[in-house]
Amino acid sequence: MFASAPLQPPTTNLGFRRAVVSVEKRIGRSSVITPGSARLRHPSPRLEAVSRGEEQCCDSTGTGNNNLLSLCLASDGIYRSYGWKWDPNSIVGILQLRCIARASPHVLSTVGKSTNILWHECPVGKLDRQKLLGQKGCVVWITGLSGSGKSTLACSLSRELHHKGYLTYILDGDNIRHGLNGDLSFNAEDRTENIRRVGEVAKLFADAGVICIASLISPYRKERDACRAIMPDSSFIEVFLNIPLEVCEARDPKGLYRLARAGKIKGFTGIDDPYEPPLNCEITIELEDGKCPTPKAMAEEVAFFLEKNGFLQG
Repeated sequence: MFASAPLQPPTTNLGFRRAVVSVEKRIGRSSVITPGSARLRHPSPRLEAVSRGEEQCCDSTGTGNNNLLSLCLASDGIYRSYGWKWDPNSIVGILQLRCIARASPHVLSTVGKSTNILWHECPVGKLDRQKLLGQKGCVVWITGLSGSGKSTLACSLSRELHHKGYLTYILDGDNIRHGLNGDLSFNAEDRTENIRRVGEVAKLFADAGVICIASLISPYRKERDACRAIMPDSSFIEVFLNIPLEVCEARDPKGLYRLARAGKIKGFTGIDDPYEPPLNCEITIELEDGKCPTPKAMAEEVAFFLEKNGFLQG
């Protein structure tokens, strides 16, 4: 657990190598954070930011009372620190900020390779859309081996929620590669980009107030965790279909395992490329007495989680 500490910037004596930033929403609607440049000033720490973006972890460098935090904020303006939390046994600290003044609305930003861009705020925000739909936007991320039943669960869950009057949209791994990600292969680098793009699209659906169901093998833990990191307020629900390889291979609905075993497909997950199971997923679905749960039973389990955690109310 993080312990409270006096209001002060971190110093090198605390051993911080990175800072996780928590922004209190006072001006604007967003609390998203991205790498950039900003300096904390002591004894009244103040953060001046002129950019916005999407990552929540940032490096901290510098010495003494003028540590340089590499971060920028979603709402351009001046932010004042009102608290630090840290674990004395960890390299991670949490800086809590409050926006106290807007910057000029015409300040241009640089995010990644994109330069001279400007974020445009709209008076209709996520909360307005959620109220209209009577639900909370989120991402249900279904992961597992090929043949584990991801697409089956996605469709069953979508049907279950649709019958109850909730709006969903499915981002199926194969379907996405028919369009948006049609330029990507299945090597490690392209798989990473595939997941990144789907994560960003899923985030937009959730921001629109939609329950977005992403159904992909997504074999690498790091990429799934990166998608979780860009989602606010615990609205990323990871569902792990923990179905044994032998069961998935026996099903082989697309004949891909047979081709992989014959050496005709290289880098196939579960055969000659690894699958990294989730460590802290919200839902795990497994065999029951050696049998797979029915699609309806799986969908009801996920729908119950969404209802229990307040996603099925505006």
